[in-house]
Amino acid sequence: MRTPLIDRRDFLRAAGASFAAAMTPSAWARAMATDAVFATAFVRRNGSYGAAVLSEDGKVLHAIDLPDRGHDVTFDPVSGRAVVFARQPGTFAIVFDHKGREEPLTIPSLPDRHFFGHGVFSQDGALLYATENDFDNAEGMIGVYDARSGFQRVGEFPTYGVGPHELLLLGDGRTLAIANGGIETHPDFGRAELNIATMQPSYVLVDRISGELIEKHELPAELHKLSIRHMDRDGAGNVWFGCQYRGPVTDLPPLVGKATRDKGLQLIEMPQDVLAGLRNYVGSVAANPLAGTVAVTSPQGNTLAVIEAATSKVLSAQDLTEVCGIAPDGKGYLSTTGGGVIVGPDGATLSDPDHVWDNHMLRIEAG
Repeated sequence: MRTPLIDRRDFLRAAGASFAAAMTPSAWARAMATDAVFATAFVRRNGSYGAAVLSEDGKVLHAIDLPDRGHDVTFDPVSGRAVVFARQPGTFAIVFDHKGREEPLTIPSLPDRHFFGHGVFSQDGALLYATENDFDNAEGMIGVYDARSGFQRVGEFPTYGVGPHELLLLGDGRTLAIANGGIETHPDFGRAELNIATMQPSYVLVDRISGELIEKHELPAELHKLSIRHMDRDGAGNVWFGCQYRGPVTDLPPLVGKATRDKGLQLIEMPQDVLAGLRNYVGSVAANPLAGTVAVTSPQGNTLAVIEAATSKVLSAQDLTEVCGIAPDGKGYLSTTGGGVIVGPDGATLSDPDHVWDNHMLRIEAG
């Protein structure tokens, strides 16, 4: 008998989890005087899990409890609700109001599915799309949830690949860009990767209404162990992606690229010292349209690199221990680390003794 990924009674109880720290009116007044707040998952020093909303100066405005480790957060500006997804192979997603006006709601996965940590809303906020694993059939799926009816699951369609991770809704409001990491996993084997010798990562465009495949692009055969994982869209509409390599540690394959409609995947060249510093692992990607840049982070290599979007030139690279979470802030970036440090765009740091920040961070425009 399969061991449950998480006791479903436990995470259904978590649907009514109260806020760990309520937002005070004065705190929100200070937050709304700035351009944005930021949402991220975390692990407390006592081993419990949660998701937090941070001010621009890195202060925790409020937090919610999670039944297990979270991964990424998505936000719907129409309803003002956010969703934090469980880390693979988690079986929950938690809907919460980033201003603390409503109690959180839990979305459980189907018994034969688990989440891959990422999702996105339709532009009108009516539907939520989440990357999922049909693990018995080794097939990536997009689960579709009705946000206006208690987030009931109303359908699914394939990702036309294995191991989907991050997805984006493109500017037309209809096309989903999906990163298929290519790695087969099954909850019977935890996070073990079952097909490294034969993995086939891909980048696909899918019609979110019909579920039909629009485009599919794969990396060259010699780079089939380069798992495409995280993405963001720059101001020109190009999709930038970061990869994680499953080949020999002595290899230095390109790890960052961009995708444009009808032109496929273009991997960029980076200086050898910067590429080596990423240690074959990009943990997060964030674009800053205001600055015309894209940032990539590597908690394995303790590196944050900034790239000029127009030229694909690396502008800077800095050492930052266990950096992973990254989001645009002004003409720079706010970043978080696994050591509990928050770094502002001016380089100022804030160390939080109570939190270990997780992989991703989302900028939420104030208002």
